[in-house]
Order: sequence, then C-alpha cells, then structure tokens
Amino acid sequence: MNENLENKKLKPVRITAMRQTVYRDLMEKFENPIEHTCDISVGQTFISTDGKRPEGMCESAWESMRTFVEALARGEGNFYDGWMKNPHSAMISCNDGFRPLSFYIETLTTTEN
Repeated sequence: MNENLENKKLKPVRITAMRQTVYRDLMEKFENPIEHTCDISVGQTFISTDGKRPEGMCESAWESMRTFVEALARGEGNFYDGWMKNPHSAMISCNDGFRPLSFYIETLTTTEN
C-alpha cells in the first residue's frame, strides 16, 4: 500500500455492483468457451476499509477501480471536474470486454457505517 494511505485516517468506501452487460456476439466470435466467469451479482455491495480490496471482490475488477477507491478513501473526489453528481463517487466498469459489470463507488459518511 502506498505511504499516503498508511499515514492518514481513511474513509470507508462502498462499492455496489449496478449493472452487467453481456455481448454474446463478441463472445461467440472471439472468446474461448469458459465454464466460470464472475461471482459478483448485480446489487451486491462491498466495503473497502483502509483503501484495501474487500474480500470477495474480483481482483481484475478491483484493478479497474483501485485508484478511484483509494482517492475516495483519502477524502478526494470531483473526478474529471464534475463528472459525477455526487463528487465523492465514481462509476467504474470492470475490464471484462465480454460481460462488463459497472460499479458505483462512494465514500461513506460516519452515519452510514
């Protein structure tokens, strides 16, 4: 973990699986058949504490959102100058090009913990 995260009181960040899209045409054309894909379900939530990957969070999905979660945990936000209505949030998708899952990540207030 980077030094900035270790030396500061970090906020918890909620990660909610919001929507999954499946591109069957691309899967048929390019993907080798696989038996097991993502274990995360739409509506499932995770809490990142201390800017760390929550248990059960896919490592690949985590790598797609890690820098945003760490920034929110440090109290940062307002990504891309007003991208999100809630400046302490982001909408990030995992990097599965065949069945991307979108995640809403947001800083929790102390009353939400």
